[in-house]
Amino acid sequence: MGLIFSASADSKSNQHTAALFEPLVRWLFPQVSPAHVELIHHLFRKTGHLTEYALLGLLFWRAIRQPQKNEARPWRWDEAGLTLALVFLSAASDEFHQIFVPMRTALVSDVFIDTSGGLIGLLLLWSLGKFLKRW
Repeated sequence: MGLIFSASADSKSNQHTAALFEPLVRWLFPQVSPAHVELIHHLFRKTGHLTEYALLGLLFWRAIRQPQKNEARPWRWDEAGLTLALVFLSAASDEFHQIFVPMRTALVSDVFIDTSGGLIGLLLLWSLGKFLKRW
């Protein structure tokens, strides 16, 4: 949570990351139009949201479940639901925090993207557990 909130600071705003990211994309792909560079930057940032909240979801799930070594417990959807609720609350509080940060914009769509990241992380974990026959 601390890393996510620190990433919500002004220094990690779209304007600041664009100053680093967009010239790199233009250097690697000089034929790409400015509109496409902006789109790539936007998608890169949103993929970062998905990834960081997927990881947060896995950490919340582990804290809630408190797994023991070599423990074979079935998957519990109530634990997954509580995990997803905590991811949602974290995402909402992060966006609320951004209201007070200059050069940042709080977006409801980011809460949904972040929560989707948590859901993707949980679904990947559930799929892996099914594949390994852990639940």
